[in-house]
Amino acid sequence: MRAATALLGAFLAVVASCAAAFSETPTIRIAVLKFGTVNWELNTIKFHQLDAERGFSLDIKGMAGGPAARVALQGGEADMIVADWLWVARQRAAGKDYVFIPYSKSVGGLMIPADSKATTLADLAGSKIGIAGGPLDKSWLILNAYASKMHGIDLKNETEQVFGAPPLIFKTALSGDLDGAINYWHFTAKMEAGGMRKLISTSDAAEALGLDPDMPLLGYVIDGKLLRDNPGLVENFTGASRAAKAILAEDDGEWDRLRDVMKAKSDGQFEALKAGFRAGIPAAGPVDEDSARRMFNLMSELAGEELVGKATELPDGIFVNPGS
Repeated sequence: MRAATALLGAFLAVVASCAAAFSETPTIRIAVLKFGTVNWELNTIKFHQLDAERGFSLDIKGMAGGPAARVALQGGEADMIVADWLWVARQRAAGKDYVFIPYSKSVGGLMIPADSKATTLADLAGSKIGIAGGPLDKSWLILNAYASKMHGIDLKNETEQVFGAPPLIFKTALSGDLDGAINYWHFTAKMEAGGMRKLISTSDAAEALGLDPDMPLLGYVIDGKLLRDNPGLVENFTGASRAAKAILAEDDGEWDRLRDVMKAKSDGQFEALKAGFRAGIPAAGPVDEDSARRMFNLMSELAGEELVGKATELPDGIFVNPGS
């Protein structure tokens, strides 16, 4: 009798252990810039439990910068980051099996002081331009190519460039110490709210160069192994992302809830950031790879191996859009 009871107890323990294992909620660890705009979407996912509804838990890891997030992904400390697909192309060419899920098509532009006499990029010859992101910043490359094609001016040789972190370029531009500034879209929105004006947007310049202005540049990046091993989990994440975007696209009250997270210092900044995020929501469906190929070829021509590494053409398998 005792043996039977012991056997039954052992069996029930095994059943309980198996049940716990099967009921354990999978977690996606995403490493993102601590105060980046992607947090508005991720916050919306968590607040409305869009992850739990889809059977997973989103674990948000705030990082000091993009390089730290990339190290976390490469070191196995994170399952997902946000990066541009050109970085993914470079990594795939180097043998890394990373894939890209579209997140945003928002880009910045070149901002000038409100009292500037400039009407085209050609008017900036001899001036000082602040550029966030360094000499390989995609907006800088596109705007320089546009200036060359449309105005016959080489901005790199005919202007003084000041490179710095986005917040520094933002503050320096607003202080009037720059004749023009190229920054990420949310800083561009804040500069516009602060009285500066946009000389030209990166999307308009891209379109003039034959590129698709609706091409999403930023996306969620994961290891291809995760997609192969657990496609349902990846599809559930993208479903939560789309649901959060739908809320943010329509619900002004949701933005009121997020206002403290956004760090908007004025009503003007708040409205500009809200409008900019909404404008950057990409259309549903797969990425147009022909458009991506045209952009890759231009970026490769402009910056070469320094930007795209060993990639000589757009690698296969970069873009995925589960559930589209």
